[in-house]
Amino acid sequence: MDRRSFLAAAGTTAAVTLSGCLDGGLSDADFDIGMSQNAFLPEEYEVSVGETVVWGNNGSRGHTVTAYENTIPEDAEYFASGGYDDLEVAREDWHATGGGNISPGETYEHTFEVPGQHNYLCIPHEPSGMVGAIIVTE
Repeated sequence: MDRRSFLAAAGTTAAVTLSGCLDGGLSDADFDIGMSQNAFLPEEYEVSVGETVVWGNNGSRGHTVTAYENTIPEDAEYFASGGYDDLEVAREDWHATGGGNISPGETYEHTFEVPGQHNYLCIPHEPSGMVGAIIVTE
């Protein structure tokens, strides 16, 4: 093999290997809601009371799943990757330490026990419109 052919083959192998690293490596069966560069896919997801939703980061950037506490049903449990009790603390810790981060290839899950609309966001990508809603039905 001449040098040019070797370099072309090596470059292709490196590109294929890197492309696998740039996505989270999760299959669609691993999660209900995917996290792309700046979006939850799907943005709105419907479940029944008692069901667990799994978010999967199949992108190349870190994300959070963080409830908008004033827009979830009154009796609903607050949810946030990182286990925070409110949005303010989650935001502060994200900006200070990257707390609540869901790295590429990782998942986060939450079980919804109260019917209604549960709105949430990704803290670092909220300015880009990365928001979503879980609709929980009886």
